[in-house]
Amino acid sequence: MTTKMQQWGNSQGLRFPKAMLKELGINVGDEVKMSIQDKKVIIEAVKPQRGKYRLKDLVARMPKDYRAAEVEWGKPVGKEEW
Repeated sequence: MTTKMQQWGNSQGLRFPKAMLKELGINVGDEVKMSIQDKKVIIEAVKPQRGKYRLKDLVARMPKDYRAAEVEWGKPVGKEEW
């Protein structure tokens, strides 16, 4: 397949066909890793880090004296109902 480098604002970019991205398992908004090896551009999908945080560990980092409270945002505006 052949494509052209295109100008996008102050940057340049390539467009990838939907079928190619589907085969690679890459979706719009996914992170990719780019590198150069032997004067070739290598683009790899970055696997999302699921389970990076555990709720139990995050709660343990909260101050012991923390108490959730309601916040007053003022009177309703427009068609809001309270």
